[in-house]
Amino acid sequence: MIICNNVPQLDLHGLDKEYSRILINDFIQDNYKLKNKIILIIHGIGKGILQKETHKVLKRNKYVENYYLDNFNVGQTVVILKI
Repeated sequence: MIICNNVPQLDLHGLDKEYSRILINDFIQDNYKLKNKIILIIHGIGKGILQKETHKVLKRNKYVENYYLDNFNVGQTVVILKI
């Protein structure tokens, strides 16, 4: 899948798990309302703390159809929303 530059993105660099969780859910809800099918969440690589938290939130969110690590940049997750 090719991702264009105009895909909505949320950058979590420098944030903690709790604040990230809130931002991710708000970002998903906003993009669901805007009928955006694909969004990106940039969590970085580091120790994997934000990546694990991001995937935990995505797994529980009712608007998420699927998600996966970007093949070309494992510091971001591609999210497919239910539209």
